[in-house]
Amino acid sequence: MHNATTTPIPTHTDLHIAGRPAPAADGSRFPVHDPATGAAIAEVADAGVDDALRAVDAAYEAADRWAATPPRTRSELLCKAFDLMKNQGEELAHLITAESGKALPDARAEVAYAAEFFRWYAEEAVRATGSLTTAPSGGHHILVRHQPVGVCVLVTPWNFPAAMATRKIAPALAAGCTVVLKPASDTPLTALYVATLLEEAGVPPGVVNVVPARRSGTVVSALLHDPRVRKLSFTGSTEVGRVLLREAADRVVNVSMELGGNAPFLVFADADLDAAVEGALVAKMRNAGAACTAANRFYVQAPVAEEFGRRLAARMSALTVGPGAAPGTEVGPLINAAAVDKVDRLVWAALERGAKALTGGAHSGGAGCFYPPTVLSDIRPDDPILREELFGPVAPIVAFDSEEEAVDCANSTDMGLVSYVYTGDLARGLRLGERLESGMVGVNRGLVSDPAAPFGGIKQSGIGREGGHEGLLDYLEAKYVAVDW
Repeated sequence: MHNATTTPIPTHTDLHIAGRPAPAADGSRFPVHDPATGAAIAEVADAGVDDALRAVDAAYEAADRWAATPPRTRSELLCKAFDLMKNQGEELAHLITAESGKALPDARAEVAYAAEFFRWYAEEAVRATGSLTTAPSGGHHILVRHQPVGVCVLVTPWNFPAAMATRKIAPALAAGCTVVLKPASDTPLTALYVATLLEEAGVPPGVVNVVPARRSGTVVSALLHDPRVRKLSFTGSTEVGRVLLREAADRVVNVSMELGGNAPFLVFADADLDAAVEGALVAKMRNAGAACTAANRFYVQAPVAEEFGRRLAARMSALTVGPGAAPGTEVGPLINAAAVDKVDRLVWAALERGAKALTGGAHSGGAGCFYPPTVLSDIRPDDPILREELFGPVAPIVAFDSEEEAVDCANSTDMGLVSYVYTGDLARGLRLGERLESGMVGVNRGLVSDPAAPFGGIKQSGIGREGGHEGLLDYLEAKYVAVDW
């Protein structure tokens, strides 16, 4: 491993199959770029279909032995992985920053979050309990036990390359499954680092395999059509999720989907405005807004809308934008030029429709994929900027009058991942927690992610849950045995 003061690179940049580095069968490689400069920092093997199926070979060969490994042993290996990730946290944080561009403080926070999935599922590995009951008829006994699903394909996004990997790998391993991880092609180095770390912890070869690939659609399709693959867990856009659901249907593959978000952030007139602004900063600016949980639509009750906008603009305009590893940087670049263009297009269109930029509001141009923190006021409830997941540091504010209006606005989307509510009335907060159409609700909190809690959405934001005990159950099948004695 390299010192964290330079760009740390994993021990190898090939595919990771059966515990060994392996080049792509056709020799293909692709560059990984630093979004802050556009410079290539490494070249990684580019898996094709044959390579992906070799990874399934390895995972399938290791599957029975790993499923038979005692839960306590699996638990102890995940504990070792937690310790290693904590001990190597600074190096891993620098690697995340180098390939994703995120500000180093955000990268450090991600490493801590990612490591916690190893610790949580080390504890959950010994809790895949079953049940024994008597049938209501009295004629037999009902024995229910949980067994590993089998070989799992995990597809992860670029924005949290460590945490999205561990959030899937940890419960899969705890449940006794083996995995093939296909990381985002923008951030494959972190995935290779995590695989190497797991084997350093003692996880047997073949249990965790990593196949970076630019040919993502072809590779994942081939994996889903292999009869040995029993599960797909995908985190990414709703558009790609729909495609993968259709692919998975061909063989009725067990699926978990964590898809897009379009989170509303509701602020009522009785809220503590200082707390609401600080919560908005966390909900909006974590990873420069490039998070599925990012607050996307700000609905603020009319009596405090102007003051909230002024305070939020003051805080966001004071944030330091720059290369993620630069001292003092709080907002790093977006992942690529296409991401910048999308955000800029949405902002300019809103301004042309009469919105007012309280801060930011225009792409400055120049080198790197940077976008200024932006707050927009005077947004109409039907503005198109409210219908798209921004994935950038932009906060559009809509004023509302009544609680009913706020709920209608918040629920007026096909997405339903997370909602945020700030109010001084706890009864209102809990009431809205029931009425808001999302899988998660933060009441007077701008951060809901927790390895011990079930993370996931409703409507077109996903299927299944990650984190909590529910995350373990996503990798287990319940088997019922009818017993007489």
